[in-house]
Amino acid sequence: MLAADPGTSIASIAAQAGVDRRTVYRRFASREDLLAAIYEARLTAIEHAIQDARLREAPVTVALHRYVENIINVNCTWPVDLTRMLTEDSVHARRDAAIEEVDAFLRRATDEGLLRPDLPHGWAGALLPQLMHLVSRQLPELSAGQAADVVVDTLLNGLGTT
Repeated sequence: MLAADPGTSIASIAAQAGVDRRTVYRRFASREDLLAAIYEARLTAIEHAIQDARLREAPVTVALHRYVENIINVNCTWPVDLTRMLTEDSVHARRDAAIEEVDAFLRRATDEGLLRPDLPHGWAGALLPQLMHLVSRQLPELSAGQAADVVVDTLLNGLGTT
């Protein structure tokens, strides 16, 4: 609900969950506490997705597909944007560490010839999250695996026929 409308009231969230708003307030003292818990859960899920993909050890194509599939699952489970929480240093540091891990993996993919070395610095790292976000929103009928197939194929082969 918060992804669709960040201004959604606690009362509406409680009603959708089938509980009284007092129940929500017993668990979360404020709207900000609720949002912090949601962002914490999303960030933890992202960290687990990166870990599970084995970006440093697995063959690049396997790791890429697994990472993309995992993040698509995160996007569907926690469809909220972390940028609203980046004012907190701990969240910012964790997000930066996750981005660095993926950037190192994309450098590895380039070094191993999977990605073109002539692209502008950081282009793959900027494009990949956008593709994952887009497929999560535009193609909800696909399973996470099918969506990952689309993203990986688009990243590696583009849209052209040549």
